[in-house]
Amino acid sequence: ALSSLFREKKRRRLEELTEKFMLVDGGSAHACEWDGRWNHIKKFLERPGPFTHPDFEPSTETIKFLLETCKILVIGAGGLGCELLKDLALSGFRNIHVVDMDTIDVSNLNRQFLFRPKDVGRPKADVAADFINFRVPGCCVVPYPFHTIKSQCFEFHIIVCGLDSIVARRWMNGMLLSLLEYEDGVLDPTSIIPLIDGGTEGFKGNARVIYPGMSACIDCTLEFYPPQINFPMCTIASMPRLPEHCVEYVRILQWPKEMPFGDGVVLDGDDPRHVQWVYQRSVERAAEFSITGVTYRLTQGVIKRIIPAVAGFDKYYACLPLSNYMVFNDVDGLYTYSFEAERKENCSACSQIPLDLHFSPSSKLQEVLDYLTESVSLQMKSPAITATVEGRNKTLYLQSVASIEQRTRPNLSKTLKELGLTDRHELAVADVTTPQTMLFRLCFTS
Repeated sequence: ALSSLFREKKRRRLEELTEKFMLVDGGSAHACEWDGRWNHIKKFLERPGPFTHPDFEPSTETIKFLLETCKILVIGAGGLGCELLKDLALSGFRNIHVVDMDTIDVSNLNRQFLFRPKDVGRPKADVAADFINFRVPGCCVVPYPFHTIKSQCFEFHIIVCGLDSIVARRWMNGMLLSLLEYEDGVLDPTSIIPLIDGGTEGFKGNARVIYPGMSACIDCTLEFYPPQINFPMCTIASMPRLPEHCVEYVRILQWPKEMPFGDGVVLDGDDPRHVQWVYQRSVERAAEFSITGVTYRLTQGVIKRIIPAVAGFDKYYACLPLSNYMVFNDVDGLYTYSFEAERKENCSACSQIPLDLHFSPSSKLQEVLDYLTESVSLQMKSPAITATVEGRNKTLYLQSVASIEQRTRPNLSKTLKELGLTDRHELAVADVTTPQTMLFRLCFTS
C-alpha cells in the first residue's frame, strides 16, 4: 500500500513539473523556457577556455543550432541507448530520433531506466521516446522501426550508436560511406555524417568518432574487435569443456531436432521464450559434463553473437575533438588514454579500390569463401560472390536463398580456373555486414 501511494505521489509530482514548464495554445503543447535552463551548456559554448579548440569561436549561435536545428539519430534504445537519450535531451538536443528492433523484457528493467514493468512487451524505441518526451519539456524524440530508417540516414547531422553487434556497426558504417559524394575524386565534406561509436565490457570501455571517408572507419579497425569464434563440431557434440560449447550444442543440434515452437520456427535471440528454452537445455547439458558458468546472459550472447557496446559523443566543438579513439579502464584504479586509429589504404569498405585476393588458379572457390569469412580484416557472415565471365554476370555462390544456394553449391568444389576466372579478375561480394557491394581483384600466384 505504501509503495502504491509513493508511486501515485511521484506520478502527480511529475505531472505538476511538466505542467509548470508547458503552455497549451490551441490544443498543442509548446516548450516554455525558463531563466538559466541552459546555463550549464552556455558556459563552454559562449566563452573561451584553456581546453577549447584553436578554431573555436565563442558564439550564441551554437546553442541555437543545438536547440533548433541539429537532428540526431540514436541507434539502439537498450542499456546504452537509454543513457544516450537522457544525456542528449538534457544537453540541449531537441530533435532526436531513435531506432531499435527489440521489445522490452523483464530482464531489461534493472538497468534500462526508461522502462517500467507495465512496458514489458512493448517496443523499446516507442517507450523510450514517450518517456523522454514526457520528462524533458521541449524535447521531441521520434521512434522508428529499423527498416524505415535505412533510407533516411542522410537527413541527420550526427549518428550515435548504442549497439551490441559488429554486423550492425558495419552495416551502418557502410550506409554512411554509400552517402558520400565525390567530385573529380575529391570528397565533398558536406556529404559527411559523423558516426560516434564505442564499446564496453565490465569496467573497460572505449569511444570513437568516425568521419566517413576521412578518418578510420569501422572496417579499417576490424582487428580491434574479437573475431567470430566457431567451435569444432566434434567438441560441441562429444567433448564440451566450456559453457559456450553447451549453448552451441543446443543451438545447432537440439533446436532443429526438437523444434520446440513448431516446424520451421527459426531461433530468435530477441525472443525471451526462445532464449529461455535454450538456456534451460544448456544448463542440463552443462550438468552432464560438470561444466559451470551457463547463464541467461551468456546464452543470449552466444545466440546473438553479441559484442557488448556503449556509445559516447564528442562534446560539441568547444573542446579539442577526440582524435579519434579513446580507451577507458576502471578495473584497478582509473586509467584512460586516446590515440588516432589510422585509416587503411586498402580498406574493403572505404578505400574506393578493389582489395587484392591472392590465390592460385587451382584454388577452389571454397577456399575463397573461407578466407572472406575467417579473415580477421573482413569477418563476413554469408558472402555472395558474383563475377563477369565471358561478358555475362554470373553468380558463383549465394547462400541466403535456398534454391540458388543449392544450384551454386557445386561451384565451391571447382577451381577458379574451371569457373572461368583469370588473373586480375574482379569479384563482386555482397554480405549482410554492409549495404554496399565490395569489389575484390584476383591476383593469381604460381
